[in-house]
Amino acid sequence: MDKEFLSTAEVALALGISRQAIFKKIKSGDIKAQKIGRSFVINKKDMPEIVGSILSKNDKKMIDESVKKTVLEYGETLKLLGKE
Repeated sequence: MDKEFLSTAEVALALGISRQAIFKKIKSGDIKAQKIGRSFVINKKDMPEIVGSILSKNDKKMIDESVKKTVLEYGETLKLLGKE
């Protein structure tokens, strides 16, 4: 049986972040969730949107390194393009 909703623990595991981080994102509105009793559940159909908006620490590190490398190698070109 395929579940329609996921628990906060399941979403945290799928995203590689803590349950506390999931609760903070629910509270801030970054993740849509429904409260059932004392627990929050996340609709499975919202997962692609959630995954696309949350980056892991490793992903952020890779992006930062790529930006630094690009600026180092193409800094002058980027400055010239910015003036146009």
